[in-house]
Amino acid sequence: METQRQKKIAGIIQKDIADILQRAATDGGLKGTLISVSKVYVTTDLSIAKVYVSVFPNDKAQTLLEGMRSNHVLIRHELAQRTKNQLRRVPELNFYHDDSLEYIDQIEKSLKGDENPMENRDLLAKRKKS
Repeated sequence: METQRQKKIAGIIQKDIADILQRAATDGGLKGTLISVSKVYVTTDLSIAKVYVSVFPNDKAQTLLEGMRSNHVLIRHELAQRTKNQLRRVPELNFYHDDSLEYIDQIEKSLKGDENPMENRDLLAKRKKS
């Protein structure tokens, strides 16, 4: 169970990381790409933050995720600059793709279509746990 401190730090990180990533995408020439941080989990010792990122359009998600992972030091530094009055130590950042929006979209398309996933469960792709 998350403590209040973990939730507070996760909220601070979520807000600032979303801003950092959206600005980086805009500056990097990816206008029209929407990046949102859907959830941040911080470990109990506050040393690692799992950052779940949603990207629209989805076809750019893997490329952007690889870019985030390769530039995590720069992103962490920028986060440290923004949160220096709130956090003593900035946790290590691990980025993950949040595919819940596509999963929901896929379910809606299936329900609207002729083939009902309730009758044939093989129509829905199995979801990966991360």
